[in-house]
Amino acid sequence: MAENKMKSNNRGVIMAAVFIATFMTSVEVTIVTTALPAIISELHGLAYQSWIMSAYLLTTAITTPIYGKLADTLGRRKIFLWGVLVFTLGSLFSGLAPTILLLIIARAIQGVGAGAVMPLTFTIIADNFDFEERANVLALNNTAWGLSALVGPLIGGFLVDQLSWHWVFFVNVPLGVLVLLLVWFGYREHFEQKTKLVIDRVGITWLSLGLITTLLAIQILNSQVILALILAVIALVSFGLFIRQEKRFEDPLISPKMFHNRTFTIQIVTVTILSGILIGYQVYFPIWLQSLYQVSATGAGLVVTSSSIMWLLASFFVGRIISRFVPKRVVLVMVAILLAAYVSLLFADLNFPVWLFYAIAILNGLVMGIVISMNTILSQHLVDDTMVGSATSVLTLGRSLGQTVMTGIYGAVLNLMIKLNLNSGVTFGQVNDVISSSSKVNDANRQVIDPIILTALHTVFGITVTMIAIVWLINLTDPNKEIIE
Repeated sequence: MAENKMKSNNRGVIMAAVFIATFMTSVEVTIVTTALPAIISELHGLAYQSWIMSAYLLTTAITTPIYGKLADTLGRRKIFLWGVLVFTLGSLFSGLAPTILLLIIARAIQGVGAGAVMPLTFTIIADNFDFEERANVLALNNTAWGLSALVGPLIGGFLVDQLSWHWVFFVNVPLGVLVLLLVWFGYREHFEQKTKLVIDRVGITWLSLGLITTLLAIQILNSQVILALILAVIALVSFGLFIRQEKRFEDPLISPKMFHNRTFTIQIVTVTILSGILIGYQVYFPIWLQSLYQVSATGAGLVVTSSSIMWLLASFFVGRIISRFVPKRVVLVMVAILLAAYVSLLFADLNFPVWLFYAIAILNGLVMGIVISMNTILSQHLVDDTMVGSATSVLTLGRSLGQTVMTGIYGAVLNLMIKLNLNSGVTFGQVNDVISSSSKVNDANRQVIDPIILTALHTVFGITVTMIAIVWLINLTDPNKEIIE
């Protein structure tokens, strides 16, 4: 069946569609972030500004596993076309939004579309390229993600300065139309629906409630701790009821059978935790460099860019690595190297060499590029063909949740440690000014404030080091000791 797909499709057209779709959804984050100040100013939306990103993230997280199941039941083409159409319409409505509340609703619509597009790009690659080719094709597609990270802020800044923030959303409309045309005319799918579609409404309800309460708890973690804890308890109960429902339901949303394979489960857990580690580096390396070493915003941004470039380069070697080495051994070596690099940050003082941050960033890109690419390939390969869409959506959901959850935890820990260490009449606002890096702070205040920030950052990366150690221990239990073919 896979061979027939590969022969009947123009794989060049499919890859063009997948590449553009990947760029379109990934650039959405970087380009919108650049435009946020202009949006908030014009729409008077400071009180709701966090929801501009959260609404998109929330609907993406909720719909991702649902689309994965639908893609396995109804076929990839229909669901992918639907996702691109909804994302494109959401982009158009976002650009036309006259108020902050309508913009948030439009962003939620965008997320509903992205929930289909993001995982199905990986699934379509798995359908149309065999196991030996898949690593190189995924690496090629990763260049779309890397390109979005590099040019997104530049495009966003240009559009806001020369036109208006509305064009930050409009720019995705022609890209969405192009993807629709490429898929409509160039992607032929020989998919036979062997089972009747049965909607697991109860499972969807419990999963949605769990995800919504989780993300809401993270949003208010800094301001309303008690309510956040209550929401976290509701989330845990919801996820527990979801798991019970999936075990009992005949055609579950996320089949527990996938997780009977311990190696598959380890891939999902690994990518979830590593995604949480990744967001810590992306956010707090630039803060460290700007606030404590007075590195310019551009110079601090290069620390993220260097990692992205190395990630792309490393991913091209994953195919050879998988064909020659046992995945478990590769991960254990890579993660051990990453652990050693991050441990050095716990001992970094105010005289720590700046160039070492760039060295650690490059090493971070190398490890993430190899390990996360392997997680993607193996999670698709280790399940039955009828579950590839669901497996990919679970992996994508893990990546999203890892970053979202840890963003909230890192922020709460940083703020808590700063508040606990305030002394000598220093206020939280003064520390905030130093972290902003653009404010002028006298040397006397810096001598008091810098150690406070350093302690807080040490705590954040202490969490990161613990998470890396957990990844290493989890992969140590992987029962697979052979090269996967």
